[in-house]
Amino acid sequence: MEKKGTVLMNKYELGRMLGQGTFAKVYHARHLKTGQSIALKIIDKDRVLRVGLMDQIKREISIMRLVRHPNVVQLHEVMATKTKIYLALEHVKGGELFNKVAKGRLKEASARKYFQQLIAAVDFCHSRGVYHRDLKPENLLLDESGNLKVSDFGLSALLESRRQDGLLHTTCGTPAYVAPEVLLKKGYDGQKADIWSCGVILYVLLTGYLPFHSSNLMVMYRKISRADFKCPRWFPSDVKRLMYRILDPNPATRMSVDKLKENRWFLKDKSKIEIPERDLEDGHDPNANNTSPRSVLDSNGEADLEGHSDDDPCELDQKTACSSVKPTTLNAFDIINSLSRGFDLSGLFEDNVAEVYRFTTQKPAALVLSKLEEVAMTESFNVKKTHDWKVKLQGFKEGRKGQLAIDAEIFEVTPSIYMVEMKKTSGDTLEYRKFCNQDLRPSLKDIVWTWQSDRNQVQE
Repeated sequence: MEKKGTVLMNKYELGRMLGQGTFAKVYHARHLKTGQSIALKIIDKDRVLRVGLMDQIKREISIMRLVRHPNVVQLHEVMATKTKIYLALEHVKGGELFNKVAKGRLKEASARKYFQQLIAAVDFCHSRGVYHRDLKPENLLLDESGNLKVSDFGLSALLESRRQDGLLHTTCGTPAYVAPEVLLKKGYDGQKADIWSCGVILYVLLTGYLPFHSSNLMVMYRKISRADFKCPRWFPSDVKRLMYRILDPNPATRMSVDKLKENRWFLKDKSKIEIPERDLEDGHDPNANNTSPRSVLDSNGEADLEGHSDDDPCELDQKTACSSVKPTTLNAFDIINSLSRGFDLSGLFEDNVAEVYRFTTQKPAALVLSKLEEVAMTESFNVKKTHDWKVKLQGFKEGRKGQLAIDAEIFEVTPSIYMVEMKKTSGDTLEYRKFCNQDLRPSLKDIVWTWQSDRNQVQE
């Protein structure tokens, strides 16, 4: 456990912790020589190697080196020891754009400014052959001057990740912001998918709510596939026209970034935030060590940073993290593709258990099992693997109706999306609900894509 005031790598003094995930913790830190504030991300190398995610970490580092832009969170430096990887990142003090929207819709001028900066960043990423694939307000940060910064390139893909058909094929993103063609499993253009997500973000900024929303994930996918949304009556006519052109379910006719940059509404007041060309250069930060991620990681016996597979990161995760025996495969996305009815995914899991908790995740199955084991042991449960992708959580304590026991199983929905199902097999129902809602859900928030309602409408 790193302590406040600790000096790392003879270079950075550690401050308070800003956040943490399964494999990493982020701290505020100060450069000892320059006094510059940074966000220092400390990654546990052993845990990353154990679940086979080192290639994805390297991919993310490589991508962040490519996209040096004023509206993208900057990677200043990469360092490593035998047990840790340190990423010195730009410290963005203004928090998430999501926090602003959570208070209500923004004024049109403010929404346009953020949208202009978002498009500037996305356009630059595309020019460098980078597709973000998880654009949403939670991944858009604001600096002290109120300027937008795109962050979190963990699901991003590079140009060379495309297959022979010139398209990407990994289902990635956050459900409410993902483009319809991404769901269809037939390949998609990364640029067109990103611009759709930008359109959803613009709608959220202007209204304060999502254009496509339902507690039933399948119903929401139907709405997305048909672009079934309405603009509020108070939307100006030029905004309505723009919105319908961006949120076009047909990627072939959807507005491109180039066309968007010529749009009258988009161009309004743009000169006030024009980005100087000198800020778009690929040079390194003057305060940063110029050692490349390749040499830092190679010096500790790791593979070449640039020697990655042409597969997308989500597919890569599964190949490196999972055993040869795969989880049970479901044809849920084949059902989505038919879109003939409002299917509820819970219908695929009929059983006699009163309450079942389910969530979807894009993390590798091995990582999900590891996380479930970690949470269970923290909450005084014994963990027993009963099958390659099944575990039994057995409580140590005697409850009102004996020891609480929960079975958890992982099902494969697509090659990069898994459904995790948890059901009580013994013990008290109220104690089961309390554990799932108060202990399990908060502990799994960094791996959950979305929670599903169970048969009895157990909600998050």
